[in-house]
Amino acid sequence: MSRLVVVGNGMVGHRLVAAMRDRDTAGDWEITVLGEETRRAYDRVALSSYVDGRSEEELRLDDDELRGDPLVTYHLGDAVATVDRDARRVATASGRTLTYDALVLATGSYPFVPPVPGKDLPGCFVYRTLDDLDAIKAAAAAAADDPGRRGRPSAIVVGGGLLGLEAARAMRLLGLSPQVVEIAPRLMPVQVDAGGGALLERLVTAQGIAVRTGVSLAAVSTDRGRLVGTLSDGVELDADLVVFSAGIRASDQLARDCGLPVGERGGVWVDDRCRTRDDAVWAIGECAALEGRTYGLVAPGYAMAEVVADRLLGGEARMTPEELDMSTQLKLLGVDVASFGDAHAVTEGALEIVVNDPVEGTYSKLVVSDDASTLLGGVLVGDASRYGALRPLVGSRLPDDPVTLISKGGAEPDASALPDSAQICSCNAVTKGTLCAAIADGAHTVPELKACTRAGTTCGSCVPALARILAQQGVEVSKALCDHFDHSRAELFEIVAGARITSFSALISRYGRGSGCDICKPVVGSILATLYNEHVLDGERATLQDTNDHFLANMQRNGTYSVVPRIAGGEVTPEGLIVIGEVARDYGLYTKITGGQRIDMFGARVEDLPAIWRRLVDAGFESGHAYGKSLRTVKSCVGTTWCRYGVQDSVGLAVELELRYRGLRSPHKLKSGVSGCARECAEARSKDFGVIATEHGWNLYVGGNGGFTPRHAELLVSDVDTATLVRTIDRFLMFYVRTAERLQRTAPWIEAMEGGLDHLRAVIVDDSLGICGELDAAMARHVDSYADEWAGVLADPQKLERFVSFVNAPDTPDPTVRFVEERGQNVPAPGRPDEPVLIGLPEVSSR
Repeated sequence: MSRLVVVGNGMVGHRLVAAMRDRDTAGDWEITVLGEETRRAYDRVALSSYVDGRSEEELRLDDDELRGDPLVTYHLGDAVATVDRDARRVATASGRTLTYDALVLATGSYPFVPPVPGKDLPGCFVYRTLDDLDAIKAAAAAAADDPGRRGRPSAIVVGGGLLGLEAARAMRLLGLSPQVVEIAPRLMPVQVDAGGGALLERLVTAQGIAVRTGVSLAAVSTDRGRLVGTLSDGVELDADLVVFSAGIRASDQLARDCGLPVGERGGVWVDDRCRTRDDAVWAIGECAALEGRTYGLVAPGYAMAEVVADRLLGGEARMTPEELDMSTQLKLLGVDVASFGDAHAVTEGALEIVVNDPVEGTYSKLVVSDDASTLLGGVLVGDASRYGALRPLVGSRLPDDPVTLISKGGAEPDASALPDSAQICSCNAVTKGTLCAAIADGAHTVPELKACTRAGTTCGSCVPALARILAQQGVEVSKALCDHFDHSRAELFEIVAGARITSFSALISRYGRGSGCDICKPVVGSILATLYNEHVLDGERATLQDTNDHFLANMQRNGTYSVVPRIAGGEVTPEGLIVIGEVARDYGLYTKITGGQRIDMFGARVEDLPAIWRRLVDAGFESGHAYGKSLRTVKSCVGTTWCRYGVQDSVGLAVELELRYRGLRSPHKLKSGVSGCARECAEARSKDFGVIATEHGWNLYVGGNGGFTPRHAELLVSDVDTATLVRTIDRFLMFYVRTAERLQRTAPWIEAMEGGLDHLRAVIVDDSLGICGELDAAMARHVDSYADEWAGVLADPQKLERFVSFVNAPDTPDPTVRFVEERGQNVPAPGRPDEPVLIGLPEVSSR
């Protein structure tokens, strides 16, 4: 068995290990990874999302399968100190020695810090690793907590390139006012031209971020406890933090020390096989100088990793600088920016076609060959929606007039126009031909394509293209809800609303077949409840409900039910607590405070539910809808009322939101939270819609959830007033209710949406579809027509009759329900080994 030592555990090193383990099916290579950082490999491209709520675990790249692979060994937090090329041996800082048959240097890069006076003062940071961000977060929090401070803390970000603008975004997320200083005459000088840079600066500045181009930071000093950045033009900027994000330098010292050649501007020199002058030593990623040039993007690094993996396993892969994809697409501070191919038109005879719309705030440029027949590159600022279709066309004949390809309302490039060799996913070097082959092998959805080809798994910009290729290949994914309807839930919603259908029987007779099933009945019941807000147990609607909705309570494992009164915003009076306590005591209910800041009472027999709820309703409580696919809770911290850090009344807002959206039936349950400051005690960013207070208003986050696949919510709007916030949430919820599929939570709903969060923002903030008036009216109808479901049951003798264990023996309680005492409360008695498990309820006819 051969021994491979990989020095570096970053994104590219990780990619090499994954590629080796995927292809080395014979297990010929034993791999050892040596990492200087103590952390497992993580997504450094998404670094700023770390301050936007994503955890280190969510950023990790390696999975448990790779971590448990017996042929892969990791030694993290142990930097390589020396390389003995003659002995083919490395020694680490801890004294560990390893021999190798092949050594791959994937040491990455380090941040460049201009040699200015004061660069090492406390409060000066670099922006490169999670440890850097942890230090920046701590400093930002300390600045915000400074009792002597007046106004918002601020930060100077040195560098207006990709990393610099990402750092500025991170500073803003941390509550600081960033000021970007860029020595070049425009932002992102490597990726965009003068026209694109001018628009980018205007759009970024419009968001309240100061941008100073054409100047450099000359010195950093201190004055009365704060930092002062002196610029090359003499201007002085006060700041609490200075963040250097002015580029990178290849980490090539290890190679220099062992005598390997480096490029003129640094980086380990490698040939077109990514091999150094030593046949046993390779270099990949930002530390490598391919034929003398280094690259600071992840896509070239991934390509190098694939080449080395192929070579180590006997292949003959090669690469040249001309083959590397330097395309970039990202959203910087809310502004779409994309650059691909020959963006600066350096090709001899290249022509530039520009469509600049200052009113719309968009700039589009295509670079074409001298005969205007071949696409060479382009720049998109303000609207990069065509990036996914245009980038794969680089080097190909243009399918249409270039002006129409970038004009508003112009032609959209078709996936069928692309050759099989066109690279759809540049991050993972996946071509259209590879995708088509995967589709032919049975990958018929975007998630299946992502899983088997890796396309769309890094930056995600090509995901819309995957959907188009699926369609172009004739793949039709069934939207049928069940065997009784050929329509999706969203389509049924529109049918019911448009045709004013008010019953399941009318709907299935006109648009379905058969008598319905456990899938379509609750879905239609939910749609009817959303549209008309009538009692869910009225008439035929009662037969549509699932087990929990049928008794307006959650059935537990022993056949009893839980009772959950609404405690809006987690706010409850002592009198309310006494009533809950007395009810729980009198009916022997197990009580528990939930994570949603309310009290669950477990163990209620079905025949006791009306009496229990009578006492609760008389005391002013109402249904908490813990049983329904609807709003559960709006969690809150104590806000400005009690907390000295709070900046807004989080409890008041949480109560208002919970009462506004109570009873709203939806495709899945909904949870919310309101935090009174950036400390996020209410964990709002783990909710379907979460609100965090700012000094100027509220930030709204959407699409978060816990469960099997936790996901943090994303920022939808920021610093809005309360009226705007509530209106935006109204539209978000109604658009979700109207268009999501059955049991689809808000996170996958947004992920599945073409255009994702940007599209959602366009629809409900910018009213791009012209439906905001309908959404507003729908929510107004819901709010005006709300009525407590349990109060409705108690007022209707017919509804009360259904709360029995046995329809044919209404006075007989269920004899199988038994309890034992545990820690002073009743809990279900352990079942006998032969005792059946209750999984549903008997069929109950309409009343």
